[in-house]
Amino acid sequence: MTLAELETLERRYAIPTYARSPVQFVRGEGVKLWDEHGHEYLDFLAGISVLNVGHCHPRVVAAIREQAAKLTHVSNLYYTEPAMRLSAALSESSLGGKVFLCNSGAEANEAAIKLARRHRPGGEIVVLHDAFHGRTYGALSATPQESKQAPFAPLVPGFVACEKDPDALRAAVTPRTAAVLLEPIQGEAGVLPLSAELLAAARDACDDAGAALIFDEVQTGMGRTGTLWAYEQTGVVPDALTSAKALGGGLPIGALVTGERLADTLRPGDHGSTFAGGPVACAAALVALEICSDEALLAHVARAGERLMAALSELPFVASVRGRGLLVGAELKGGVSAVDLARRALVEARLVLNATGPSSLRLEPPLIVTEEQVDEAVARLARLA
Repeated sequence: MTLAELETLERRYAIPTYARSPVQFVRGEGVKLWDEHGHEYLDFLAGISVLNVGHCHPRVVAAIREQAAKLTHVSNLYYTEPAMRLSAALSESSLGGKVFLCNSGAEANEAAIKLARRHRPGGEIVVLHDAFHGRTYGALSATPQESKQAPFAPLVPGFVACEKDPDALRAAVTPRTAAVLLEPIQGEAGVLPLSAELLAAARDACDDAGAALIFDEVQTGMGRTGTLWAYEQTGVVPDALTSAKALGGGLPIGALVTGERLADTLRPGDHGSTFAGGPVACAAALVALEICSDEALLAHVARAGERLMAALSELPFVASVRGRGLLVGAELKGGVSAVDLARRALVEARLVLNATGPSSLRLEPPLIVTEEQVDEAVARLARLA
């Protein structure tokens, strides 16, 4: 079907919750995408950090095909090997506790909120300003952004929004606090890394209050920042973390991973999901997790990220660059619209990225991006000046 035909179907049949860009992608491979006319694009968004292993990675495709030909679903009333193997791999690669598998980042954060409330019944959840944890009701209630919350009030009670300041965080955590939930780098807010002092304050405050420290690694995990999990670079170990996006290698899957202290907090019947831990998604995730754990690839992510940030900082319309690894934000100089620039990059330069605010661009290519592709992406942006 043509783009015009799809737009007609959307206007008639799709609930208008997305402001789609005027392009129809029909094929992807590695860091490249192709539209219906055969035009080639560089993908520096990776499906919003979903395709860390790249589009249609042959090992992921093979795992999906093999598993889909054997078994696609039986529910969590029974055992399947991919789900149990993935749970073990996630635990052993991170906090060493236990795993709840689900279908998305928002679902993983919902599970984390329930974990915290089971740990301390009735307790408050402390979250940070500018956070984004999802759009379902619990996750939305943990996302203190007026534009997202106000249309859907009343929200789930018991959430406390805190400034991103160590002293403010310490004051916000009390004996009533069940957990502090935070992103080590706030991705949707414009790639804003939290300071080492803030993360250390969160750890100390939670220890003093007996609260749980939970890291939302939905966007920062799976090698995106140069280590498999972003917490590994912070010196702070959380009591639980959430993962999704890149975990499935392109398929929808999420996970809550606990440390040993909270491993048995949730009990039979406390939580569940019909499709969670499906064999096909878990088979893909096992391969994606193995690829993203490769030390050589992670070292490459760190180098490529430094190259990308250095090159972006030289562009005449870029005021500052921030991020870690291949999670990169560029703040544009006054008067330059990030939304307009992202649209021009797509249409005129065939470069896929996005705006996270009026003046902020976000770039997060697949981790397999080459240095030549980094240089080419920045060169395409430069031609838009």
